[in-house]
Amino acid sequence: MKKKTIAFALLLSVFALTACGQTAKQKSSTGKTISGKFKTGAEQTEKYFPLLKGKRVAILANQTSIIGDETTVDVLLRNKINLVKIFGPEHGFRGNASAGVHVEDAVDAKTGIKEISLYGKHNTPTKEELADVDVVIFDIQDVGVRFYTYINSLQHLMEACAVNNKEVMILDRPNPNGFYIDGPILDPKHKSGIGLQPIPIVHGLTVGEYAHMLNGEGWLKDKVKCKITVIKNANYTHEMPYVLPVKPSPNLNTAQSILLYPSTCLFEGIYINHGRGTQFPFTVLGTPYFKGKYNFSYTPTGIKGMAETPIFMNEVCYGLDLRKYDTDIFRKTKQINISWVIELYKASPQKEDFFNSKLSKQMGTIEKLVGVSDFRQQIIAGKSEKEIRASWEPGLSEYKQMRKKYLLYP
Repeated sequence: MKKKTIAFALLLSVFALTACGQTAKQKSSTGKTISGKFKTGAEQTEKYFPLLKGKRVAILANQTSIIGDETTVDVLLRNKINLVKIFGPEHGFRGNASAGVHVEDAVDAKTGIKEISLYGKHNTPTKEELADVDVVIFDIQDVGVRFYTYINSLQHLMEACAVNNKEVMILDRPNPNGFYIDGPILDPKHKSGIGLQPIPIVHGLTVGEYAHMLNGEGWLKDKVKCKITVIKNANYTHEMPYVLPVKPSPNLNTAQSILLYPSTCLFEGIYINHGRGTQFPFTVLGTPYFKGKYNFSYTPTGIKGMAETPIFMNEVCYGLDLRKYDTDIFRKTKQINISWVIELYKASPQKEDFFNSKLSKQMGTIEKLVGVSDFRQQIIAGKSEKEIRASWEPGLSEYKQMRKKYLLYP
């Protein structure tokens, strides 16, 4: 067996294709039974190939842009679609750049098509880059979390296309965390590259639905409206379990990490390693100063393409092992887990350092991640989870109501 085949088989052993191509038979929130073969938007080529005929096409894509075992780019080219350029988001078109690392423009080695990075010198396509384009396809797998940057890439694309009178076609894909909505609503004063709009941490939308929300709520720059076409998932509901066939980014490399991510990514704003520098990021939490408090330990190292200089590199970290945590709990509670933040703060012998982002270049600020000002002080003051959650209202409930206007799926 060739190395490439072995690697692909190993990847599928981690990211089992439990949803793609399955026969979906489940009850929606309205009580109606939904049945039929599930398909992503990209798989339904009969719905969008005719719309691309005779047009100059660009695509914003990465390694998750697949149709079966082919890339969407390869399928477009094989079917004589006039693909003139590729835009790449964070981690690049091929998905092999580390988090936060700027990606340069290039020519894709396989296809010979120019690749323009939207995570380098600029994050929005320029007028010149769109001049020879009629429609831009957005085909990227999201994970349904506010601080995951692909929805920001979608917003920048829509803004550029609206101003330059270009159409955006979204090939929709499921949201693996789409079965719940939770977290505080982003306060505009904490707007950043990991949070642009007043949505909760877990927003409960597919990218197609989010695009409609961006238009409908007037959130695009200068309140412009972008012409969008969404190719919907077939036979899909938000409650449907979906395990991605390809890892969406280097450090979300297991189904477990994707479901834990809305909760454990908060530790990017805390002086604790959250698994970067290991093969199990976002599923372990630890620090050298927990020695003697927790038995579980691991040692983060520099890993090219994942985390070259992780926090506490080459130091033994002690803490929590969540690799076997029952993620069905999220389905039952419909809540992110903030008890781990509360627990580890109480356990910390260096409480003054817990939220100190000046201690490591690998840390962000907790306010930008959570999206509100009071979370830090609530943890320090020993507030209960119930008290913290109460402070997220009425904003969270108001968002849930507003969200209903943009749903494409039950």
